[in-house]
Amino acid sequence: MSHLEVLINDGIATLTMNRPEARNALSMEMRSELCTALHDVESDSLVRCVVLKGAGDHFMAGGDIKGMGETIKKSADQIKKEFMLRIHDLHPIMFAMRRMPKPIIASCTGAAAGAGVSMALACDLVIAAEDAFFTLAYCKIGTSPDGSSSFHLPRAVGIKRAMEIALLGDRFSAQTAKDIGMINFIVPNDELESETQKLATRLAAGPTHVYGNTKALFYRSLESEFESQLQAEAEYFSDCASRPDFKEGVTAFIEKRQPRFTGK
Repeated sequence: MSHLEVLINDGIATLTMNRPEARNALSMEMRSELCTALHDVESDSLVRCVVLKGAGDHFMAGGDIKGMGETIKKSADQIKKEFMLRIHDLHPIMFAMRRMPKPIIASCTGAAAGAGVSMALACDLVIAAEDAFFTLAYCKIGTSPDGSSSFHLPRAVGIKRAMEIALLGDRFSAQTAKDIGMINFIVPNDELESETQKLATRLAAGPTHVYGNTKALFYRSLESEFESQLQAEAEYFSDCASRPDFKEGVTAFIEKRQPRFTGK
C-alpha cells in the first residue's frame, strides 16, 4: 500500500499521508513518495493549489519512532551517521515546499506532533479542525527539532514562545495555535474537508504566478536586507505586470467585475 495518495482535480492536488494505523507517522517510504509528488505537482501546469492532509483521524504524529528502535541498538557512531542521513533525506521535501510556486495548504485534524508540526509550519496556510492539537514533542524522546521547525517556528510565534513550545513539549489546542500565529483558520470538525476544499478552490482560481512570486518575496524577506528586498519587489511586480493575469485583473477592476484568472 502506498504511504501517500495523490489526487488531482480541478486544479487542486491533494496529497494524503496514508498510514492511518500509525497516525500517519513519517516513514521512509512516505518521505520518498512525498518528495516525488511535490516535484511532480510543481511542474504540472494544471495544478494551481496543493493540499496536504492525513488519512483517518490525524494529520501526522511525527517520525516513525518504532522504526527507530533498531537503530538505537547500534554504536554511537553508527547511530549518528544513520540519523544524519535520515534527517538529510527530509530536507528535499522542505526545499520543494518552499520552492513550490503554488500555495500549499495544510489541513489538520487530530494530532500534529513532532515532524507533523514541522510539516504544517512549512505550508503556506494552515486550516485546522476544532479537535486538532499540536505538540513539538522532540524533547519528549530526547532530541532536538528537525524538519525545518527550528527555522519556521520562531519566525511564526517569536523566540520566547518557540522556546516554550520546544523546551516543554506540551500539547496545545488549535485555538492556542491560532492565537500565537501558527495556524490561520479553525473550523468545526465535520466541516474541515468542505472548508479546506473552499479555500483550495479559491486559491486554484487565483493568479497562480502571482502567488508564486508572493511566496518567493515573503520567504526571501526573512533573510534579505532592505535594499535588496525592494529591488526584488520591483523585479517580481514587473514580471507579474507583463503577464496575462495582470491585464485581466486591471481590466476587470475597470469594468467593475470579478477577474477570471488563468494562472498565467
